[in-house]
Amino acid sequence: MASALYNALFRRNVTMLGVVFASAFAFELGFNNLMNKIWDNHNRGRQWKDIRHKYIQDGDDE
Repeated sequence: MASALYNALFRRNVTMLGVVFASAFAFELGFNNLMNKIWDNHNRGRQWKDIRHKYIQDGDDE
């Protein structure tokens, strides 16, 4: 298993760099999404997207 992984992903420098960069990019996307969900959950009701309807009127009343 380990030798197959090495031969497939880490044997050539270019392939290893691609795997490292792709992994870092995927980790960054996942981490950012997770932190945004935690932030939104913790600050629910205190953000502009939650209270916007109190201050902005729809254009239908005109």
